[in-house]
Amino acid sequence: MNTMPHASAHFVNGKNVDVLPAGMEYAMFGLGCFWGAERKFWQLEGVSVTSVGYTGGNNEHPTYQQVCSGISNHNEIVRLVYNPAVISYQQLLEHFWQAHNPTQGDRQGNDKGTQYRSGIYTFSESQLKLANESKESFQQVLSQAGFGAITTEIMTAPIFYFAEDYHQQYLAKEPNGYCGLGGLGLTY
Repeated sequence: MNTMPHASAHFVNGKNVDVLPAGMEYAMFGLGCFWGAERKFWQLEGVSVTSVGYTGGNNEHPTYQQVCSGISNHNEIVRLVYNPAVISYQQLLEHFWQAHNPTQGDRQGNDKGTQYRSGIYTFSESQLKLANESKESFQQVLSQAGFGAITTEIMTAPIFYFAEDYHQQYLAKEPNGYCGLGGLGLTY
């Protein structure tokens, strides 16, 4: 974790974002602007808390300005704490694939840059295996619908750096805020 100042309580549900309670697991996804990505996941039953941040780049404790400049190579991501007894990792993957267009490379809709790339960052061998299998399965769905190759990066989770506090649960604080996410309307 990093030292970026952030509220320890989730703005939507008041739960602690700095702790992984017993029986819970982490999942981490990049699917474009992290504001919309976070909202997609905090609404799911079984997801305890969400936090937005940066990962996969080449500098420690990046700022939003550094990430937006493109020089840090960090991705905007959402990290989830979820209860696998309520929602499975496979179900989270299904929501991930359906919530965005994973064929666009370094963009999502009008948002362009390396920070908007599609990514799955895994915390176990089981998550890695399921992520790769789901990518193959969803590629078949995409190909049948006439879409190109998935560009999603799948890797062991790099260090998670919290984004600045004003980004955390942004669309709950600013309900009319911009959300550039849009799925393809395909079911997994």
